[in-house]
Amino acid sequence: MSLPKKVEIVEVGPRDGLQNEANFIPTDEKIAFINAISKTGIKRVETTSFVHPEFVPQMRDAQEVFAGIHQDPSIQYIALIPNEKGYERALASNVQAFSLVVGASETFNLHNVRMGREESIRVLDRIIAKAKGNDSFIRYCIATSFWCPFEGKVDPAIVLEMVKRAEALGVDEIAICDTIGRANPKQVFDIFEKVMALNTQAVISAHFHDTYGLALANVMAALQAGVTRFDASVGGLGGCPFAPGAAGNVATEDVVFMLHEMGIETGIDVSALLSCVKQIQAFTKREFTGHIHKVKALQTT
Repeated sequence: MSLPKKVEIVEVGPRDGLQNEANFIPTDEKIAFINAISKTGIKRVETTSFVHPEFVPQMRDAQEVFAGIHQDPSIQYIALIPNEKGYERALASNVQAFSLVVGASETFNLHNVRMGREESIRVLDRIIAKAKGNDSFIRYCIATSFWCPFEGKVDPAIVLEMVKRAEALGVDEIAICDTIGRANPKQVFDIFEKVMALNTQAVISAHFHDTYGLALANVMAALQAGVTRFDASVGGLGGCPFAPGAAGNVATEDVVFMLHEMGIETGIDVSALLSCVKQIQAFTKREFTGHIHKVKALQTT
């Protein structure tokens, strides 16, 4: 089995993890959550989203959250932006790393940002040109890269073409996302093998949800295809307001535990992650889908 010696984790819990929570989580608790994550050894955190509060009410305090967190200079704090207005708001908050999202599925993109895929890509093209002019870091996320909740299975050729177009724009990172958690390991390996064969200058990362319980298996498949950067969310928090039925992201502590058990370095403290799970769990009403925090709880009773 061919495995890397080191893997990087991008923690997306504060944004992708919390965006689907029905009850508003107090701003100071979000700030405390991000500050705690910053002490786990994680070096990249998706903190919030500068989206219109009408569409994602949980993120209505984006400016306050970004201004309130303690920004460790060794950590990259990322904000998701859906459009040019969101970019301007984020820029005014001194955001230096941006996450952009476009769906490989036309219908999902219409639900997510109220634009067709091509129109959305053109908007992101303009944002990228502006952001690169400011020497910002650009993370380009291709949502519904495997399956769409409205259209079914997505044509891999669409994903590959989108990767090529993003690479041509000079983005720093391209994330291939299983937004509804429907992908299987063979499908994951096949797509990532093709993507990695493009030899992009942009780093390729993988984003998995655990709707069908296949997220860890899909992490393994992507590892085998050469991917060494993965998104994850503490506790398995997550879900998309515009993707019916999507469960949470793969749990950060589960991924890190699995990697460590296989001798792969992450630089992350699992015990510190479990403290983050406990911290945010008090402010959510959902059952966390991660496994390791349950096992640790059982061991201490």
